Formats: sequence, structure tokens, C-alpha cells
Amino acid sequence: MKLGIVILNWNGADMLRRFLPSVIEHSPEAEVIVADNGSTDDSLKVLAEQFPHIRTIRFDHNYGFAEGYNKAIAQVECDLCLLLNSDVRVEAGWLEPMLDYMEAHPEVAACQPKIRCEWAPEKLEYAGACGGYIGRMGFPFCRGRILGTVERDEGQYDSIASVAWATGAALLIRRNVYMEAGGLDARFFAHQEEIDLCWRLRSRGYGIVCIPQSVVYHVGGGTLPKESPQKAYLNFRNNLLLLYKNMPKRRFCLVMHCRRLMDAAAALHFLAGGHWAACWAVVRAHLDFHHMRKDFKADRDRNLALTVVPASQILSPVNLLWQYYARGRHKFSQLPLEEAKH
Repeated sequence: MKLGIVILNWNGADMLRRFLPSVIEHSPEAEVIVADNGSTDDSLKVLAEQFPHIRTIRFDHNYGFAEGYNKAIAQVECDLCLLLNSDVRVEAGWLEPMLDYMEAHPEVAACQPKIRCEWAPEKLEYAGACGGYIGRMGFPFCRGRILGTVERDEGQYDSIASVAWATGAALLIRRNVYMEAGGLDARFFAHQEEIDLCWRLRSRGYGIVCIPQSVVYHVGGGTLPKESPQKAYLNFRNNLLLLYKNMPKRRFCLVMHCRRLMDAAAALHFLAGGHWAACWAVVRAHLDFHHMRKDFKADRDRNLALTVVPASQILSPVNLLWQYYARGRHKFSQLPLEEAKH
């Protein structure tokens, strides 16, 4: 199977200098492609002078993570596409376990490697760890990362696992399935768009897995700092859009009733701590969700019509906030899930 590694870059010249050499050196099976999302730094100069043999796709402005990848993958001819963040370091042999698994399991649409933290390699990394899940209230979490708690990697999650979503930091996906599903939702711009895509694929009967025998090292943080109000806004808004697009009506109404209370509590927590911008980000996320909701109605109807695997089999039954804050369960292995026993 022909593999294309697509790295979406936006003002990441330093990241390209630092991490692209490892991808080129340790990915002989693949064509490495950099799609530049309208960078205004010297990214294009770096690519032209230091990596002239690497194919570069140039966009006229920043289309965001979702649409940037959609436009890039539309221009790539391959059987498998690996969406790889520009701040990811890889080592020899990182691709083989994922490629072997995908070849042996045609029912699986996408997979991810184990994600370790580049600046603390003994720990798993926030954005993906060892595969993603979605709690009953719609909050994403991972094997190895619950809310803000990230575990050390001690091999405790080294089994191949079926997951609800695979991280966009290193997402290996069949190109034909990606295109048929409509790719990432560009209206999300950034954050949780890969969760939406994976939910659509899971609901249509495809598998999503984590292959921990493949390992990459991710800096994390992306283009927005962790404390960014804009990042908070996108995460809250996109999580609501994610639920609306994919969750059946009865369950969605029940979850939204709870989420209004939970998110209001989060906004008040930010306000009490003097984080005015973060508080407004949560409020604005809910306001914009209600304004945008009508634009997603057709997608919701189509997703539900194509569903063959119900949400009850995709979502975890765990109430993540209750388990974390009330029960003090900060590790995936402590959650009352069948998956946690493996």
C-alpha cells in the first residue's frame, strides 16, 4: 500500500528544522509531503533551502487544521495518509507496526501510535496518549490521560486497543475512507475535528485502533498555548458541535441539559479565579453553538441515517467528571471500564 505522510505547517519553521529530518530519515516506506497553510515566517524558505527534495503544497492563507488537511489530502495520491503534526519526532521502525496492522485488518479505517511527550519522554502525551475515548457527557479522554492528568509510560497500555478516536497528531487513515466520509469538518477550524471524523467512521462500522508498538514523540501545545482563551472557546464550542452532529436526539437532549450546568460551573470557576477571558470563552462557545446549530442539521441527519453502530457502543458509560473529581480516579486503569482491565 502506498503511504503519504502529510505534515500541515503554519509558521512552524523552527519545528520543521528540528523534526522533519527524523521523519525523512525513518520513513523510507512513505512519500513525505509538507502542506504550508499560508505561513508568514520563513517556513517556505526553510523547505526550499534545507529540504528541496520534499514535495511542498502551498496554500494562500491559513485554512485551519481541518480544511488545510482536506485540501492537502485531495492533492495526494496514495492508499494510506498519515496526518502528522510538525512537532512530532519519530524513530526507526515507527511505521511498520501500524502498516502491518492496517494491511491485515481491512475493516479498520484508521489508527494511531503511542504518543509520548517530547520534553518528558517517560510520560505519555496529552494529545492522544494511547488512544482516545468519549465519556457519557461527551468529554474526551485517553488511555494514559484523564483531563489534566497525564501518566508515566510504564507499558501499562501496550496492548492494541479498539478506541473511539485516534489523535490528529499522528493519524494513519485510508484515503478512500477519508474522502468518502467528507474528511475533517472545516467549520471546526481546529480542535476535536479528528474526534468528529472518527465518531462518524465508527458509527458507519469501521474500526479505529491504537497500535502502541509504534511510538512517536510530540511536543504538544500546537499553535495556541494551553491557557489561550481562543483554545478554550474552540474546545467548548466544537465539543458541543461534535455531540450535536453524532448523538441521537433523546441522548443529546439529556446530555445537553447536564452540559449547560457543567459548563456554567466551569465558566464561574474561571471567573472566580480572575480568568475573565476564559469565562467569556465558555459563554461565547455556547452562544455560537446555538447560532451555528442550524448549519449542521443536514450533517446530523446524514450521520444518523448512515449509523449502523449506535452511540451506546461508541461512547464510554463513565461519567468522567464524577470519577475524576468525586471518586479521585485520575488514571485510565482506575476507571470502571472493561477496556481498563487490558
